[in-house]
Amino acid sequence: MKLPGIIVIAVVVLVGLFGSVYQVREDQTALVLNLGKVVRYDVPPGLHFKIPLLETARVFDRRFKVLETQPERYLTSERKDVSIDFFAIGYISDVRAFYRATGGEERVAESRLEPIIANALRNQINARTLQQLVSGDRDEIVASQLKNINDGAKTLGVNIVDLRLKQIDLPTDSQVITDVYARMSAQRKQVASKLRAEGEEQARTIRAGADRDAQVIVADAERDAQRARGEGDAQATKIYADASKADPGFYAFYRSLEAYRGAFGDGGSVIVLDKSDPFLQYLKSDR
Repeated sequence: MKLPGIIVIAVVVLVGLFGSVYQVREDQTALVLNLGKVVRYDVPPGLHFKIPLLETARVFDRRFKVLETQPERYLTSERKDVSIDFFAIGYISDVRAFYRATGGEERVAESRLEPIIANALRNQINARTLQQLVSGDRDEIVASQLKNINDGAKTLGVNIVDLRLKQIDLPTDSQVITDVYARMSAQRKQVASKLRAEGEEQARTIRAGADRDAQVIVADAERDAQRARGEGDAQATKIYADASKADPGFYAFYRSLEAYRGAFGDGGSVIVLDKSDPFLQYLKSDR
């Protein structure tokens, strides 16, 4: 046999050999198509063979995948709009069903899976008020619908292991935002009025206490002042009495001078008295 013929045969053999071998990793699964018909599926990891030209192997990733979605609008039990953003985590559980439903395209699977999840969540959200939805347990919403979601996802050969609500927002074009802001404003005003009333009541209590304390302090001071004045007057009286006993003439002269100072101290007083009046005895000249 000539060399070119041998080369052609070798090339054909190599092409046939490589065309008949395919590999499946530990994190993958595969199915084999014979002229477009599934003949083998759930092929385990390892090195496998297929008939060249007649059979085609399709390998799929069985690792967990995250399905990101656009925010969906829902209505609460009060007929209020909310926008909810969620994501799902799942994997290919039945490669044959996955291929038949989607042709092996992940984008097709995501586009069909998204409305299944959205409709399942809608039932739970429609049964709750906005307050329950925001402040309630989101895991409870997911857990109650995960089985229903997987019943629908089973037709796609997919199994959802987890579903999370990322964010709950009020649509910007919704009247709900205006209502919420109005309610929040009313609540804040109510709290402010309550705090203001409590502050005024405390201020009145403090002022009343301060006035009472001031009256007590003034009364105590007046009492102490009267006691001090009484004691001073008593001491003065005693001193005057002692001075009168020690020298009655000098005491009479001193008291007369005090009387003159009181009568003529301003320099403009006029007193009409008889010249023999005792009041003037110290103003008379002995000459």
